[in-house]
Amino acid sequence: MAAKTIVITGASDGIGVAAARELVRRGNEVVVVGRNPAKTERVARDLGVDHFVADFSDLSAVRELAADLLECCPRIDVLANNAGGIFSAGRQVTVDGHELTFQVNYLAPFLLTELLMDRLIASRGTVINTSSVANKLFGRVDIDDLDAERHFRATKAYGDSKLEQILFTKELDRRYRDRGVTSTAFHPGTISTGFSNDKTSPMYLVYHTPLRHVFLTTPEKGADTLVYLADNTPGRDYPTGEYYVKRKVAAPNPQAEDADLARELWDRSVAMLHTA
Repeated sequence: MAAKTIVITGASDGIGVAAARELVRRGNEVVVVGRNPAKTERVARDLGVDHFVADFSDLSAVRELAADLLECCPRIDVLANNAGGIFSAGRQVTVDGHELTFQVNYLAPFLLTELLMDRLIASRGTVINTSSVANKLFGRVDIDDLDAERHFRATKAYGDSKLEQILFTKELDRRYRDRGVTSTAFHPGTISTGFSNDKTSPMYLVYHTPLRHVFLTTPEKGADTLVYLADNTPGRDYPTGEYYVKRKVAAPNPQAEDADLARELWDRSVAMLHTA
């Protein structure tokens, strides 16, 4: 199988770096993107790959990242939107005026994908979104309150963003499959990483105390489905437009199957990003 050019965001830690390491081992050209400059540079140096730094809480950084990737990569076979997190119990607003979880986990990856779309079409590429079982546990998208101005809970904001990623996956696949671009989403499992570093986060106890040995799995196991989706051929080796758990199509939150909601979310996302 020919080597692919694979861009992985959130690749300075956790399943991102684990996936990058395995995909490089398999002979692919990987570009790693991270928020922390020192960690991202170290990963890139260890793997011998290109790297870029971007903070998704600032959409201008996402636009700069897209420009850098277009200059760096003559083709993009896989865009893995893996960056994200769960944040503090209190609602935070970014410099762009959006709720932090919504922007980092959903809106910024949406923007990055949109800015790279022509290159993805030319490459007949695929987009892989790292979702979470939280889409079923906590997600309930209110299309009129995407920035959680009326109702905010950290776990709900996280679940909503992971559900929005699946809605985005399905709508992207519907809109672009005939032009050669496909998309999938997946749940990596609950991973033992530096995820949820904020001590006020509801998930801090699970990720940063001995409870992690009870509930969490390794980054390598969590990266397995991402590697599977990136290294195989979408549409031939697995169906696209689906949500995966352990390499198999799984049932997401029922809202994820609402085609009208997916279209409306897409249209509102575009309006948010292109309103002066």
